[in-house]
Amino acid sequence: MPPTGAAADESQALDLQSDVEAARYLGDAYQQLQGEISKIIVGQDRVVDEILIAIFARGHCVMQGVPGLAKTLLVSTLAQAMDLSFQRIQFTPDLMPSDITGTDVLQEDPETNRRRFEFLKGPVFANMLLADEINRTPPKTQAALLQAMQEQQVTAGSRTLDLPQPFFVLSTQNPIEQEGTYPLPEAQLDRFMFMVIVNYPGREDELEILKRTTGAERPRVKKVINARRILELQGIVRRVPVGDHVYNFVLDLVRATRPNEPGASDFVRHWLSWGAGPRAGQFMIMASKARALMLGRLHVTIEDVEAVAPPVLRHRIIPNFNAEAEGITVEQIIDKIITLIPRGMGERLL
Repeated sequence: MPPTGAAADESQALDLQSDVEAARYLGDAYQQLQGEISKIIVGQDRVVDEILIAIFARGHCVMQGVPGLAKTLLVSTLAQAMDLSFQRIQFTPDLMPSDITGTDVLQEDPETNRRRFEFLKGPVFANMLLADEINRTPPKTQAALLQAMQEQQVTAGSRTLDLPQPFFVLSTQNPIEQEGTYPLPEAQLDRFMFMVIVNYPGREDELEILKRTTGAERPRVKKVINARRILELQGIVRRVPVGDHVYNFVLDLVRATRPNEPGASDFVRHWLSWGAGPRAGQFMIMASKARALMLGRLHVTIEDVEAVAPPVLRHRIIPNFNAEAEGITVEQIIDKIITLIPRGMGERLL
């Protein structure tokens, strides 16, 4: 039987010593999370799936879409269903790094009348941090998240403080063509496992949104899982076996995005300024492992890699002027590269 909405309760916790039971638990929790989120978020199943894959693979996500597509509501709903502490930062042009990480404040001890500096933690000290409209603040402030995302720590003065675990950054950004946006530096973008594209809903979904959001009833989201279970499941994800043919497929796929790589395809040289680095391959493997478990499998397939490749690669390969002039999108380039990678055991493209 799948876990109930009270699956986070210790009395109903499954024994995660068995990888098979853990895989079943993760698959059931995934189904329940989808159900709870669908009470609030209409449609956007692909978006929800990609975010859940990233969370169980211990990755961060950046979501891109025009305002008003419920990106912020999705993240807060997810935090409720996963019983995680949640903080939201609205990124603005005047936001300072200390507004994210925290700052030392001079305090006076009422007993001794002595003054001392006390560190007040910023909103980054949460399990789930929503960095809302991250590209509306200058790069200096955007970079304040770098250490937190990579090392799960924050340095303040002479002290280094650990962030609560698990820790996820789910950021939203508006399309860079909009006014008042600052493109994220490549070093910052590379820390995000996925770039998730949030599109307009279909007609039927938008009709359902109108009905739900203008009525009197407000559905409540039940807790499905908790922080301790998420950490355990992240450990299980890392133990999922991967065959050599999958490793080679991922390696060939990543290397095929680099225009300066010997043997690179003509269209890659013609359309791309540069390709993905090694972190893309690492994220692709981890995301494929998480997806396999979520779908009830204990091994990774080529189909898993093909499913996670677009959100891993779309912010790591940079089209050049030729692609823009010819109307070629990043998605088209990724799809074309994937079709060229041999799928056989041990085959190599480059």
